[in-house]
Formats: sequence, C-alpha cells, structure tokens
Amino acid sequence: MSVYVMGDIHGEYDMFLKMLDKLSFKDSDELYLIGDVVDRGPHPIKVLQKIMEMPNVIPIVGNHELMALEGLKFLNSEITEESIASIESETLDNLLLWQLHNGGDATVREFRTLNAEEREEILDFLLEFSMYEEVSVGGSEYLLVHGGLGNYSPDKAIDDYSLKDLVWTHADYDTQHFKDTIVVTGHTPTQLIQDNDKPGFIYRKNNHIAIDCGACFDGGRLAAIRLDDGEEFYVEREVGIE
Repeated sequence: MSVYVMGDIHGEYDMFLKMLDKLSFKDSDELYLIGDVVDRGPHPIKVLQKIMEMPNVIPIVGNHELMALEGLKFLNSEITEESIASIESETLDNLLLWQLHNGGDATVREFRTLNAEEREEILDFLLEFSMYEEVSVGGSEYLLVHGGLGNYSPDKAIDDYSLKDLVWTHADYDTQHFKDTIVVTGHTPTQLIQDNDKPGFIYRKNNHIAIDCGACFDGGRLAAIRLDDGEEFYVEREVGIE
C-alpha cells in the first residue's frame, strides 16, 4: 500500500487519468486530493464522477469546491422571478465572479448535461469533502489542507481554524508551523512562489510541501507526491490544449 497526495486537478480529466496510470494506482493504495478538483479545465464533472467511483480516494475541500457548491445549488433550484428577486446582491456577485473569473463556466457547462439524479449526486458528494486530513506515513506526520493556516497561532488546535482560514488562505512558507508535522498544501501555484528556483515543480520549505503546479495553465503540470518515500510524479500539460 502506498499513500499519495495530488494537487489541484481543475477539471483536467485526461491528465488525472494519466497520473493514475503513472502511479500504477491500485485498490490497496490511498490518494488524497487536496482541493480544487473542479473549475477551469474542460471536464470537472467527469473528474468528480471518476473519484466518486473510487473509495480509496479522499477529497479535501478547496475554495473552488465552495464556489461551485454555492453556484450549482442555485442552478439546480427552481428559478422563478420571485427566486431571482430574492437573491442577495453578494450571492449574485459571487456567482458572476465564479463563472466569469474563476473558471466556473466549465463546471456549469458539464453540470447542465446531467439528469436530476446525477446533479443531486454531485451536490451530495461535494458536501462530503473534508476540511483537512491528518495522516501518519512511515513515521512522519502530515497535515493535508488546501490553502494554509490563516490567523496562525502555535497555540491553536487544528479544529480551531475556520474553513476560510484553511481554504482561502495562501500558505506562509517562511513560517514553520509545526516541528514534527509537515503541512501539504495546494491553492498557490508553485510558479507564483517568489523564492522558488524550480517554478512549476513541487516546492519544499520549513516543513511545507506545496503541490499545486498549475495543471490548468499552459506549460503547467499535475503533480503528485508519494508520502511513503517523498517521490514526486508529474504529468505535463501540453501548451494550447483545450
């Protein structure tokens, strides 16, 4: 049995399948998906449906799942003049921001092709994503969380952090949060980490491991790490693919 963590897939279904093949992923293995499965890429719903069939895949919520859940719930409700009139301006702004600027249009497009039962299954599944996971592998302790530890204090227990702290905050790689626990995060593409001498590859510093390698961007990569031995795996995204 091996334990893997994979970064932000963002609807890149074909890359996801290639990665599973590269890992020779077996039923006895475990895979933790560290958020942002949906949006941006062409097939976010197909990725969700694939992992719904895989009991040894443990999804962790990302900010894009939160945006998608709000947006898809609205799309799945009965839309009338009264319901539209009752929408709060903040909710409407969030929906527009999600679709126009955060890649939500790809998720909406596939969601609309589903029948009523399939839509409910997707919504129910998104609600099952965990806020974080604590994993012990090979004598090492890991905290798996999408974003970071917002409002960090060394005296706070992990359960004292809010969902916003864990999902929306970008990790602070200059701070070592724990002496004996390694924090594994996505959310921040490693191409955007300023002191990273290998942008687009897994980044390690101060008991942090950052694994969002920009799978949804031209020239980016889908990344995974095997916690048993730290080996890194990559699937390259071809430039200009749809």
